[in-house]
Amino acid sequence: TIDSHNIQRYITPEGYVQNEGDIGVPTNGPYEIAYGSLVPKKSQCENLLVPVCLSSTHIAFGSIRMEPVFMILGQSAATAAAFAIDANQAVQDVPYAKLRERLLADGQVLDYAAAAAPATEKSSQRGAIDGKKLPGIVIDDSEAKLIGEWKTSRAAGSFIGEGYQHDHDARDGKANARFEAKLPTPGRYEVRLAYTPNTNRSSKANIEIAHATGKESLTINQRQPPPIEGNFVSLGTFTFASGKPAVVTVSNGNSDGYVVIDAVQFMPATNP
Repeated sequence: TIDSHNIQRYITPEGYVQNEGDIGVPTNGPYEIAYGSLVPKKSQCENLLVPVCLSSTHIAFGSIRMEPVFMILGQSAATAAAFAIDANQAVQDVPYAKLRERLLADGQVLDYAAAAAPATEKSSQRGAIDGKKLPGIVIDDSEAKLIGEWKTSRAAGSFIGEGYQHDHDARDGKANARFEAKLPTPGRYEVRLAYTPNTNRSSKANIEIAHATGKESLTINQRQPPPIEGNFVSLGTFTFASGKPAVVTVSNGNSDGYVVIDAVQFMPATNP
């Protein structure tokens, strides 16, 4: 998680106290830190390794600045320093293949790929579900066109893709997520919405489906578990014309809790 604390507190023109600078968002899983970020340019210094105050943006450092990361960086820097001393060479010239081999032998994890959960996984199980392996056309929240403030999360047990997003219980009518799909063929499709349920969710998340003959508006109670595979709820079956994208819009107008977006699925209707 990228975790940067407030940097200042000020008074708004309305006379309220406001904190500024807080950032707390997930990184969507582990990520690599390059060896080059621990060493300066060779022309500047040949015997310096910096595992803690490494080269990074202040945003990235909000995630790097954790003790387990410092331990891994310290181990890596010490191993590289030992190789440089033994070979009487600059730290920039330590062969990465040799460093990698030793770090792996010592138990470091240098490459990580999260295993996707099966497409039929229930929400009671933890894990990310690969939307590309689900039937129909699935549009993930990462592909939606967003207006307003949305925050990414992975706290729920099961979700589509790398996470889901919520409006942080804003209840201001300013958060809007537009899911667009170019369907392979015109016709009737069942439209489904994926969300992660919780008692703090909105019981009336606003949904609008733009289809061939107009628009359909409805509300979804996101406090209730989605009935389809524990992830999706059906919004109905609609006809979509050729040449026009199928559009589902989720908004937080008149909401009474967190509005959550995870994915929208378009399933070809089996009945005419």
